[in-house]
Amino acid sequence: MGRVVKNHELNECNTGESMENEIKKAGKIKLLFVDDEKGFVHVLSNRLSKRGIDVCQAYSGAEGIRALRKQDFDVALLDLKMDDMDGLDVLKIFKKMYPQMEVIMLTGHGSEVAAREGIENGAFDYLTKPCELDELLEKIHDAMKSKGGKENE
Repeated sequence: MGRVVKNHELNECNTGESMENEIKKAGKIKLLFVDDEKGFVHVLSNRLSKRGIDVCQAYSGAEGIRALRKQDFDVALLDLKMDDMDGLDVLKIFKKMYPQMEVIMLTGHGSEVAAREGIENGAFDYLTKPCELDELLEKIHDAMKSKGGKENE
């Protein structure tokens, strides 16, 4: 699974922590959070981090793709509608780059039809924004269980 990532290659995804901290985080879920609403990403990332999830923040589809090129993630949380790229296009790219990574789509636009299209294109599931933190955590843990099964096949 290992792409080697040098500290200078990472932006928001690595805070330059010591190797000891990196080893401690090895058991954590690594989540790539891609959404162009920076305030939403910041608040939700903090709440997820407090619950033991290692969150990498990307504020556009292009940033999310760059982050995935630099390191592997267990799960991605991906907004359906962003300014730079359509979330469905980003999903397709993610699935080509790293098919084992589960993707949870977020929609704040009431577009459940598009979210279902995401599932048809490989997304694990979708949630409507704003979502309850407990519901999101449950989806992330369910995605991890699903991912574990895929890696063992």
